[in-house]
Amino acid sequence: MDIFLQTVGSINDESRVVILNFINEHKEVCVCDIENSFEMTQSRVSRHLKILKDGGFLRVERRGKWAHYSIREPLDLFRQSVLKEIRSLNLETPKLQKTC
Repeated sequence: MDIFLQTVGSINDESRVVILNFINEHKEVCVCDIENSFEMTQSRVSRHLKILKDGGFLRVERRGKWAHYSIREPLDLFRQSVLKEIRSLNLETPKLQKTC
């Protein structure tokens, strides 16, 4: 039950839903790219990413001083269906601003 609630709670924020959709669209993105694309501070982006990672959606790979995020694989059916529903929302996501 705790895992389910943590997963549901991780998508209970509009910014996190859009960030999750953004990562899903671009397959893998660096934290600095999310910061610049969303015009958010590093601390705010990091908080959202931690919650999404703890919710079981993301994996992180560190390369030097940068952290790169992608959708965790394999993804269980529940999280797959959540991503499918998010895609169906046709959200406007910012353009990818590559900086690193």
